[in-house]
Amino acid sequence: MATQIHLDEIARVGALRRYDILDTPREQEFDDVVDIARRVCGTSMALINFIDADRQWFKAEVGFGVDESPLEMSICALVFRTADFTEIPDTLADPRFRDNPLCSAEPGLRFYAGATLRTADGYPIGSLCVLDYAPRTLDALQRDTLRLLAAQVMRQLDLRAALVREALLRREIDHRVKNSLQTVGAFVRLQRNDPSGDVNDKMLAVERQIASVATLHDLISEVDDDWLDLGEYLDRLTRQLAVIAPSGVAVTGSFESLFGPAAAATALGTINNELVANALKHSFDEGFGGQITLTGSVGEDGTYAIACNDDGLRVAEAPAPATPARVGLGLRVIQAAIRKVNGTLTGGPVAGGYRSLLSFPAPSR
Repeated sequence: MATQIHLDEIARVGALRRYDILDTPREQEFDDVVDIARRVCGTSMALINFIDADRQWFKAEVGFGVDESPLEMSICALVFRTADFTEIPDTLADPRFRDNPLCSAEPGLRFYAGATLRTADGYPIGSLCVLDYAPRTLDALQRDTLRLLAAQVMRQLDLRAALVREALLRREIDHRVKNSLQTVGAFVRLQRNDPSGDVNDKMLAVERQIASVATLHDLISEVDDDWLDLGEYLDRLTRQLAVIAPSGVAVTGSFESLFGPAAAATALGTINNELVANALKHSFDEGFGGQITLTGSVGEDGTYAIACNDDGLRVAEAPAPATPARVGLGLRVIQAAIRKVNGTLTGGPVAGGYRSLLSFPAPSR
């Protein structure tokens, strides 16, 4: 049980510190809250306090005169975990506080009422409280006012946290877009400087690269961190490739889930593009249709395998994809992407067509 309490306290303090509110300057929004609380309740003091790991810190206070106090003398630190609202009419009549120097000294704190500041996931991080030097009680309206003001404090904290997350996300998206545009730009320069191939093939290659980047950004926008389902990404990308494939050539895909970083997705998208491009270029004569099928599966040894199978007519002429005879510029592009995922690529004719196989270790955090 002691271990569980310890773990809960670590999580609670972590929840508090994620708001990044500790040791920030005084602000009018919070000062107004404690002023209203003190006036409505008719007390000498009002505080917005946060209970850190080793101290009680005040974001706003009126009548108390200090910015923080030790936890061992804090009334809030003793009661805020167990109730959403606590009222102590006379601290000296409560055995928990009669020996507390803040209560027993003259003039001592004799009255306390506090509404807990609780996060959306249930962690108590502090309180909005009022205190006085004489015993007393609050009426129903005063208690409700404290609760409403405490809720307002939490809404303010949550709004600020959301704005910070939005700003960070916007900077991250800007960074990703910049990197993606640089990637596409580098790919375009490679295509432009390649003396082989016709313009149409090069434009199709650029279109496939743009499709992979756009698909990756769509998926990243749906997740909370840098890791995403690489299988889902390759599924979506393959559907995009099917749209821009030549008439008569069907491109389909089916990929098992595999979670990994966005950098791995970029490399796998490039590999996927090149596998399809190679199949179209080397296995299908113009005007002839067929099927290109991509699959992804997790092996028992912790590797992930992506297979590209086609049923083109020229399979007997097509050398393995890892040889320079199969691809020129495409070889350099795909080899660089393979190195990024520590993978290996093999290929050769199979019954009814040609098969390329990429194997790489499943990513781990």
